[in-house]
Amino acid sequence: MGAVTGSLATPRTVLLGRYDHAGRLQYTGRSTTLSQATGRALSDVLSPARGAHPWEGWTFSAGWGTQRTLEVVLVEPEVVLEMAVDVAQDSAGRWRHPGRPHRARTDLGPAHVPLFGEGPASP
Repeated sequence: MGAVTGSLATPRTVLLGRYDHAGRLQYTGRSTTLSQATGRALSDVLSPARGAHPWEGWTFSAGWGTQRTLEVVLVEPEVVLEMAVDVAQDSAGRWRHPGRPHRARTDLGPAHVPLFGEGPASP
């Protein structure tokens, strides 16, 4: 993941990303609203972005058909979050619908996740 809405102490949603072949963190979608338990668990493993973040300067739409943008907190993209997603994707390969978070996978790092556009978890 690359960012959260809310704060690091009480994240409300997460903005998801996966690395591509060139090593760039690609935005893949966002989560549904986090449960209190999931938010608390994530707050324990999230770190603020250190140095230049791949999404610095980006804006994220609050939803389909709206001009409103999300206020996000960039995080160090080192946390792997297990998600349940459907198969609908937009033309850029991002999930069209928010995914449901299950748990942070502290036993895995970003190198364990298939690259953007590959594997069973595509995008």
